[in-house]
Amino acid sequence: MRTRRPFLVLVLTALAGGAQLACVPQETIVGRATVTDGDSLQIGATRIRLFGIDAPEGRQPCRRNGGAWRCGEEAAVKLRALVGDVSLRCAEQDIDDYGRTVAVCHNGSTDIGAEMVRSGFALAYRYYSRDYVDEEDEARAAKRGVWAGEFTPPWDWRRNPQAAPAPAPNAPAPSSQQQPTDCAIKGNINRQGERIYHVPGSVSYRETIIDESRGERWFCSEGEARSAGWRAPRAPAKPGN
Repeated sequence: MRTRRPFLVLVLTALAGGAQLACVPQETIVGRATVTDGDSLQIGATRIRLFGIDAPEGRQPCRRNGGAWRCGEEAAVKLRALVGDVSLRCAEQDIDDYGRTVAVCHNGSTDIGAEMVRSGFALAYRYYSRDYVDEEDEARAAKRGVWAGEFTPPWDWRRNPQAAPAPAPNAPAPSSQQQPTDCAIKGNINRQGERIYHVPGSVSYRETIIDESRGERWFCSEGEARSAGWRAPRAPAKPGN
């Protein structure tokens, strides 16, 4: 037994170390927040972008009841009301291109991002997540916030601030360019840098967004897409695999 004891100790130590790694908590930021705009805030020195949502920009206008209104300013007012004067708990998901922490933030049990979308003062940012699509559907059906009138999705307004607000779409799909005539295949680059093309009618086609600033593009045929270095989506794994 003495000869096996060191081996047993090593095994138990390795298992304990593995358990510790598996239980490492997700990094969180806790504290009172200052609201920057409808989807951004700051806790201490940490700038935070709320995960999975996109709100009208601070100076972005919308229209309702035949007149213009500052939907971006009102989105910030709504976020301040949700944040309140208490400590938030924000779970980091990513770091964006501007060095901001992308996080899901809670005021107690309230998911602030979900409430912003449910109130109609933010949209589900489908390019990055579909977590809040149900909340958006609820807000649209109830004509809350921006859904009560005409607006430009914030991702489009940032590219063209002079664009006039359009009637609220039934299902907004962010895109950075008009689809070229007869070239309907979407060449997407995912977060891992993989170049994947999606043909009309495929599973991910509708929610796939083309952003030329990231190198994404439209193709007129699958052969053209493959020649340019894009591949077709992989078939989903069968249940049990």
